[in-house]
Amino acid sequence: MRSLIKLLGSTMVLQMKKSFARPMFRFCLLLNPIANTIFLYELFYNRGTSDFLSYVVLGAGLMGIWSCICFSSVGDINRERYSGTLPFIYAAPGGFGMIILGKVLGNTLLSLATFGISYVTAGVLAGKLMMIAKPGMFFIAVVFMLLCFIVVSICFAYILMLSRKTELYMNLLEIPIIFLCGFTFPVEALPDGVRIISNCLPPTWAVRMIRMSVTGKNMGEFLTSLGYLSLELLLLVIISAILYWYMDRSIRIKSTLEVC
Repeated sequence: MRSLIKLLGSTMVLQMKKSFARPMFRFCLLLNPIANTIFLYELFYNRGTSDFLSYVVLGAGLMGIWSCICFSSVGDINRERYSGTLPFIYAAPGGFGMIILGKVLGNTLLSLATFGISYVTAGVLAGKLMMIAKPGMFFIAVVFMLLCFIVVSICFAYILMLSRKTELYMNLLEIPIIFLCGFTFPVEALPDGVRIISNCLPPTWAVRMIRMSVTGKNMGEFLTSLGYLSLELLLLVIISAILYWYMDRSIRIKSTLEVC
């Protein structure tokens, strides 16, 4: 157990150093939240909603966290593959799953900076800071949101391990999740058919919980959303275990790690 914890910690630290060394990651981490905050502020300003600042801060912050955790973590697989190190990482004694988890956790810790940057930027633009109505529930919602993003990222990583078109698929997945899960606007604004898809995605419930804890509205639905999110997270964990088994079996049979 101690060796696994040491492996996880060292992987996290190494991943944080490698991620921050990349100019694109620094842009997503530091500059992109500012640009998204300005865009959303201009979009929601004078729209007649008293809690418009929550949509600005949460929208920009969540987009930044989602990009850093999911997009960057899965993209790391592609970089390892093209640098020729992926087969060695996969065959490491500590286990490939622990290394992937360490990579995702490292990017998760860095990604939290995007929320802080969005919070400060929105405060400068509006001349006031966003107030959190229920800090305790906000903390719970953020923890579950991070767990949700981490598990989803790991599932994507296992799926895209079998493909050499990782960046193409991640570009196709990133933006739809932002719109379907209500990062920048309520999912109630979506058509009924699309809303069914949204409710099947765990990030939707996490975003809803965060927004309720910030505004203090519809708090009676907080526990309901937490229950749905917990069930979907449990289902995702089971799916990730199945995906890992299938990925491992396919890689050993077809040898799909090398770039041909």
